[in-house]
Amino acid sequence: MAYFTSNTYTLKRKILTYTNKISKHLPKPEKKFAADITYGMLASGSCLLTDVVDQLHEPSKKINIADRLSRHLDKGTPAPAAASYLQQVKKMAPANPVIHIDDSDVVKPDGYKFEALGIVRDGSESTATKNVYKKVCHVTEACVLTAGSHPVSIFSHIHSSQEKDYKSANTITFHAMEQGAALFGRATFAMDRGYDDNKMFLKLDELGQDYVIRLTARRKLLYHNKWTMATELRSRRKGKVKTSVFYKGKEHEAYLSHVKVQITASKKDIYLVLVYGITGHPMMLAANKEIKSKDDVVRVARTYFSRWKIEEYFRCKKQMFQFEKFRVRRLKAINALNFYITLCMAFLAMVSMESETNALKVSRASGSGSGQSVLQTVSSALSWLFQ
Repeated sequence: MAYFTSNTYTLKRKILTYTNKISKHLPKPEKKFAADITYGMLASGSCLLTDVVDQLHEPSKKINIADRLSRHLDKGTPAPAAASYLQQVKKMAPANPVIHIDDSDVVKPDGYKFEALGIVRDGSESTATKNVYKKVCHVTEACVLTAGSHPVSIFSHIHSSQEKDYKSANTITFHAMEQGAALFGRATFAMDRGYDDNKMFLKLDELGQDYVIRLTARRKLLYHNKWTMATELRSRRKGKVKTSVFYKGKEHEAYLSHVKVQITASKKDIYLVLVYGITGHPMMLAANKEIKSKDDVVRVARTYFSRWKIEEYFRCKKQMFQFEKFRVRRLKAINALNFYITLCMAFLAMVSMESETNALKVSRASGSGSGQSVLQTVSSALSWLFQ
């Protein structure tokens, strides 16, 4: 128990310093709210406002404090805070950042009063004879890998096709790409098969960005002036470059090959990188970075396989902060709550990158007691997500 109180105080001060940087251009009540909601969620490990209130230990009635937090969320995400947050993230990213874009769902099976909930087919529970539909909101997330390879969000938007003036999911994805390009100038976007779409390739070319996108079996490529199925090119070659990659929580031995091709979306040369030995059918990756050596081929493959980190990011968000259990109903408020969860996730990444995490490691061996909840939550989140 030695130094535990000091460690708790240090961490609380660190959270306050962090939120002050984000809310520095906001009015005083908004600054207090940002500090309260961020600290409360980190301390409770929950995004439920009642749980947050329990950690604030204010003398007012619980319902009054919850109402105050709810009113602030109803105002939406403050633009100055969002801009300040992005500048903090920019400092954490390396010179040549990798950005992962992916979609997830927020399932609200018993939701009747939530704004703009959509109905979609659940592929994991549906069968050939029965379709299962669930009430969801979609989440489009773009995470940059920091210098310590921690995923930190630069774009997170909850949307639904039931919204008024809703255009398309592609439009939201394009906003994520534009935000990444505006923030870093040039980055490498890594995306899964769901983004094998000519519109995605054209948008990234328009923005002047690099990319590594996994292709589907339907993709045709121009090879030696002839349109050829990507699967046919895959079958003609064998992996000659051996390397280790991290996939689905385990290290795997992979064999890589590559060939210069063109994609239907443009007449620009790109590379088809083939990854053998990981899945039943070799993976096909489209990359527009120049490949001159074996190291370049390995770098492309590892860039794609680093995308498991955004999967872990979603998992931590939903499990550590009980993201799917939120009770705010308006979509504007839901997105504001999502923004403050994003602040919490970025704080975890920031703390894990600093040498002071030794204090957190000490706390794991300590027993429970008054004032320790925030330290325990942050500690367990760090060990689960980032170590």
